[in-house]
Amino acid sequence: MFDPTASVEPSRSTPDETRSVVKAAGLIGVATFFSRILGFVRDMVLARLFGATPAADAFFVAYRIPNLLRELFAEGSMSAAFIPVFTEYHTVKTKRDAWELASATFTTLLTIVTSITVIGVVSAPGIVWLLAPGFHAYPDKLALTTLLTRVMFPYLLFISLAALAMGILNSLRAFAAPAFSPVFFNTFTIACALFLSPLLPEPIIGVAIGIVVGGIAQFAMQLPGLNGRGMLFGLRFQPGHPGVKRIGRLMIPSLLGLSVTQINITVSTILASYFSGGPTYLFYGMRLIQFPLGIFGVALATAILPTLSSQAARGAMDELRTTLGFGLRMIFFIILPAMLGLILLRQPIVHVFFEHGSFTKADTLATATAVLCYAVGLWAFAGVRIIVSAFYSMQDTRTPAITAGIAVGANIFLSLWLMTLLEAAGLALATAVASMLNASILVAVLHRRLGRVDWGSIGRSVLRVSVACVPVVLICLGVAGAMIWTRDGEWLMKSVVLTAGIGGSVVGYLAVHILLGSDELEVVTGMAKRKLGRLAQKFGRA
Repeated sequence: MFDPTASVEPSRSTPDETRSVVKAAGLIGVATFFSRILGFVRDMVLARLFGATPAADAFFVAYRIPNLLRELFAEGSMSAAFIPVFTEYHTVKTKRDAWELASATFTTLLTIVTSITVIGVVSAPGIVWLLAPGFHAYPDKLALTTLLTRVMFPYLLFISLAALAMGILNSLRAFAAPAFSPVFFNTFTIACALFLSPLLPEPIIGVAIGIVVGGIAQFAMQLPGLNGRGMLFGLRFQPGHPGVKRIGRLMIPSLLGLSVTQINITVSTILASYFSGGPTYLFYGMRLIQFPLGIFGVALATAILPTLSSQAARGAMDELRTTLGFGLRMIFFIILPAMLGLILLRQPIVHVFFEHGSFTKADTLATATAVLCYAVGLWAFAGVRIIVSAFYSMQDTRTPAITAGIAVGANIFLSLWLMTLLEAAGLALATAVASMLNASILVAVLHRRLGRVDWGSIGRSVLRVSVACVPVVLICLGVAGAMIWTRDGEWLMKSVVLTAGIGGSVVGYLAVHILLGSDELEVVTGMAKRKLGRLAQKFGRA
């Protein structure tokens, strides 16, 4: 059992841990970048084919149901509860013990999620009735949402197994296969939308089928990695296994704790069903937010959890504090300029990516407003993932669950109020404010729990980032104010202007950090130089 007062000699130095986290986060970030690019292609295809039509609203509401459960049972609570326990087994017990835990967890998860999937398919009409009250007046829309829910529910099973495989590989510090697996998900979804949908009487069903096939592919591509490391799980029905019971105890409160953002988005989806196009605007708005969040925020949180868990298992609390502080500094180093860029360039970005085919100018304006409201909370969305990882590494899932419950209550209250003022965009703003509240409470509790976290260093880092963001703001304002956005067509030139604006912002941001001698930039450039040096040596020997 984890003892926060234990004093254990660390097996690795903090600089080694820092380099390991940065290297892993970089690999995950690159893989996630490719996945997000494909995700954007998928979203552009869906926007062109379906726009913000009733079929699109039905799809995004139906997709929200298994997607929420995915966060609850798979990538959220399962990963957060499994990785610390599995890491402890792998660190202090034998490889056989770790394999038995993985197999018992796999069989238990398979049993539970299969049952949930069957119940979900049977209960789809009632679930949709509850989650889309705004569709009650439109029987055809309600029926289509129900059908799509039934088609996509098996996605939950395969993505849950994929998340377990990801947890095992990440615990073993093998990040490549799990990080690249979503590429296959997006590839199959795009293929089905383009080639299967036109063959069906209701084209949107082809996209739903693609979601399920993509989930199967995301799970299957990780199996070779497990097999190569001797961790390909087998069927061992042992729900009473001590490790499985511990995972269950950690998982129950974390069902709410880590998934507060998804729960808040689901609340928004329910209320957005009262506005025509509301679910679609919120979906595309959050997709743009998830681009930097997934590439950097989720990547760093995924990379840092095994390291924090290992430090907690060894009782190396000084190392844990240092790693946590480093993680927060790196998050703000990346997320704050991304947040400003999204806020200032929201309309050009939505216009270039989505305003084609069935997606109209009015849809662009509504989606851009949702992006603005979500983006003000981007720093909190990302920061919460790092802070919650620190709690989970110490096998404390109760505290994040309590704060998440407070945040969900605040989100519901704010949503009901702000939707009367801003319609669907008010729901996005409520989600952002609730996440800020959640982050603030967690920071206060963590400071009291750990103490001696170097908040001064984090504050100085944020100050440097703020200064470096000045050229970002100036360049983005110039791009957003260009006359080209008022003209029709000229897509190539618009893409060039947008790309140049983003590129110029990045160059200006990094230039200021160079002048300021930023520690965060030195870490990143140091890793890049070592990587390039190894590549040069490799090619030199070839």
